Amino acid sequence: QVQLVESGGGLVQPGGSLRLSCAASGFTFSIYSMSWHRQAPGKERELVAYISSAGGFTNYADSVKGRFTISRDNAKNTMYLQMNSLKPDDTAVYYCNRRNSDYWGQGTQVTVSS
Repeated sequence: QVQLVESGGGLVQPGGSLRLSCAASGFTFSIYSMSWHRQAPGKERELVAYISSAGGFTNYADSVKGRFTISRDNAKNTMYLQMNSLKPDDTAVYYCNRRNSDYWGQGTQVTVSS
């Protein structure tokens, strides 16, 4: 069965960095586009970034452009989100998704606070 497992979240000070990982199993990872989403308390889940199957195309929400980088390693069935210059507004639970599907991970909490 399809499994997506996020890791790498935590508490970080404003201006800091975190790297999230999403380990995928149960499907042919290399043929699917993937995406990161986040949901802050009291807000709807929003798309953060997505990446094409081979990694050649990426797209970002305006709010994270220039600060976050999405990538993937198809040999390891893993997707990443490098988050730099973090702001308090980035505080949320971050989820990975097999793009445009109902397959989601359990989420990893990112808290940006001094």
